[in-house]
Amino acid sequence: MSTANPKRWWALFVLATAQFMVIMDTSIIGVALPEMQRDLGFSQGELQWVFNAYVIAFGGLLLLGGRLSDLLGARKVFVSGWVVLLAGSVLAAAAQSATVEVVGRAVQGVGGALIAPAAMTLLMMLFGHDPKELGKAMALYGAAAPAGGTAGVFLGGVFTEWLSWPWVFIIYIPIGIATLAATRLLPAVEGKRGSVDILGAVSVTAGLALAVFAVVRAPEEGWGSTATVLQLVGAAALLALFLLVQKSVREPLMPLKVWRVPRLGSANLAMALLGAAWIPMWYFLNLYLQQVMGYGAFASGAALLPMTGLLMVFMTVITARLLGRFGAKPLIGGGLLVLALGLVWLAQVGPTGSFVIDVLPASLVAALGMSLAYIPAMMAAMSGAPQEQAGLASGIVNTTYQVGSALGLAGLTALATSQGAGELGNLPALTDGFSAAFTGAGAIAAVGGVITLLVMRGESASAAASEEKANA
Repeated sequence: MSTANPKRWWALFVLATAQFMVIMDTSIIGVALPEMQRDLGFSQGELQWVFNAYVIAFGGLLLLGGRLSDLLGARKVFVSGWVVLLAGSVLAAAAQSATVEVVGRAVQGVGGALIAPAAMTLLMMLFGHDPKELGKAMALYGAAAPAGGTAGVFLGGVFTEWLSWPWVFIIYIPIGIATLAATRLLPAVEGKRGSVDILGAVSVTAGLALAVFAVVRAPEEGWGSTATVLQLVGAAALLALFLLVQKSVREPLMPLKVWRVPRLGSANLAMALLGAAWIPMWYFLNLYLQQVMGYGAFASGAALLPMTGLLMVFMTVITARLLGRFGAKPLIGGGLLVLALGLVWLAQVGPTGSFVIDVLPASLVAALGMSLAYIPAMMAAMSGAPQEQAGLASGIVNTTYQVGSALGLAGLTALATSQGAGELGNLPALTDGFSAAFTGAGAIAAVGGVITLLVMRGESASAAASEEKANA
């Protein structure tokens, strides 16, 4: 039995801070988007790149980050990730043009892709000696995610309303420096010998970026235009190259045999569709509150706090108990269907909508669906994997969620723009565009729920009983 690290709980605080900041990065931006659009000259369709540049870099490089963590040592990669994230934050805060802003966001995503898998490796090293302690540590680490989402919504409103939008990036600098100073609490981890699948990392990230770029540009270029078709074909070729490389190299980023793990495929499909529905809802709801209802940045952030508060409570307290009692399949499928209900409800908003009547109840229903589905989908993807593949399974499902988020946002932005969301100042047209996006996101969530209930394998009675006992 390995000896417990006496500083492990302090080290967990450092790791949880990293999780908090990585997740906050996706929520703090939403409230600031309209101000950034006005100052930097983003068009309504291009504005999504502030979000997608981060998501593509983060999701596309997560597997590479995990591999580098194994080869170079998790603490070194964790520290390097924070240095990169800080550099991206400085660049994004200082940006005077849309192009520089997008580059800064992409650099932040690279940093996040190094931090997240290294943090998980360090957590397993610190608490793997005791399954009971590991469960507590995982719960605390997991709680940092909804806490980061909630803090991001609030701080984004505060900074944008009373300071300026660059402060949503400046906040990372003091926290990042303090985290780097505290990394001495983390265990030093020796790397191991091996190779890095650079071609695989480049092909999957470039393929994803090109696919999103094609979908973003399609409303302007035309879906049947030569440019759009060539971009989509190029994206498909790059992703096919990634799969070919994974099959042929000795040490691939994603060994294809991992897909033999029970429920990994269906759980990843559910996560992709969950991201494709949830992230566009978050994005367009921010725009609706500010561009149609006329909310300021702080009021918009405050309006989203009930939804993020519900997410935090359910994810940290209730969902784990439901998972132990009912298993993953009904929670994932049911959660996606509840999310779809909330999105269809949101789609009924009007140009003179009421927050209390039109937004609040629908957003709470959507948040309930998300909180029911997210953790069970993560657990379903990892539960069937042997110990040596658990980290890989975790990386794949996180990547899938980010990929689904990017493609879903690109596609639904194209839909919203085609229905009038690009006509700033025209409230009926804006509302029609946002309503179309909510409807499309609801359809995606509904399809995900039905597929999950039809396709995903359920747990055995003994497995469900064991899980319930573990969560008791």
